[in-house]
Amino acid sequence: MRRVSGILRLGLGILLLLAGCESAPEPLPPVVFKPLPPPTPFSKSEALQQFDAAPLEAYRIGEGDGVTFQVWDHPELTVTQAVGPDGVVTLPVAGPMRVSGMSREEAAKAVRAELLKFFDGITVTVRVDQYTSNRIIILGKVKNPGVQRFDAQPTLLEAISRAGGLADENHTYTHCAVVRGRDRVAWLDLKSLLDAGNFSLNLRLKPNDLILIPEWAEAPVYVLGQVQKPGPYKWVRGMTVVDALALAGGLTRDAAGFRLALVRPSSAEKIVLGQSDLVDGVPGANVAVEPGDILFAPNNVLSEIGYLFEKLNPFGWVFLAQTLK
Repeated sequence: MRRVSGILRLGLGILLLLAGCESAPEPLPPVVFKPLPPPTPFSKSEALQQFDAAPLEAYRIGEGDGVTFQVWDHPELTVTQAVGPDGVVTLPVAGPMRVSGMSREEAAKAVRAELLKFFDGITVTVRVDQYTSNRIIILGKVKNPGVQRFDAQPTLLEAISRAGGLADENHTYTHCAVVRGRDRVAWLDLKSLLDAGNFSLNLRLKPNDLILIPEWAEAPVYVLGQVQKPGPYKWVRGMTVVDALALAGGLTRDAAGFRLALVRPSSAEKIVLGQSDLVDGVPGANVAVEPGDILFAPNNVLSEIGYLFEKLNPFGWVFLAQTLK
């Protein structure tokens, strides 16, 4: 039994020596995830200034608009029509007339000029009853994508608001495109517009502009090491270390909870955190994580000791002593 107790003391000494090595940090594993492709660059401010539409002095009648042509003292000549896809309306006596692109005053003057060929002292007014040509198409991550119609030139924020706002309140959308015609596109920093209030990006739109908000999310947060479900997780605004650990199911029993590492590849910064500080709510302990951050929970050497004590009971040590005779 003296020999067995000696071996037990020797084994315990070896295990304590291993425990003493816990202060040496475990190296971070190599990054094995595929890096995201670089995002589409934002348009320069000079290009955005040229893209910003100047406010129209007067509304221009367009295809699909419902328009009333009021001829005073001649009710038989008064008519309400929808402007055809060719921009033409057909009026009593005057016949077909192209009014698309005209203001109300210009259309009234043109109709009056035609009717003066047949009547004296004609007075004509034009009223737009339904605005359909001043439309903006908005697609992508909004609650109500589709065609939105306006009675005046909207701004980008007005169009997004008319579409119900962004589809996800905790959005990670970064880009917004305004497509004008067949060959003009402006890429805007959506986060800067919405979160930082950079209203220089709130472009005034033109009829038939197309707005696209793609689901180009930020890089995820990677939670690796001794957690229940290691892997990448979607970053959302306001996410903290505790949130990231919760998404990964929390630490395993083998984690060195007093030594968590938060690595920020974007700045080559490394922050060492402690689980007890997080649990106790120490101010500044539950730091915010950024897209692309790596939260790593290293292995605890003491867990290996616990594993040995689970697998090797005292009789196992006696067996070991017998084999060493």
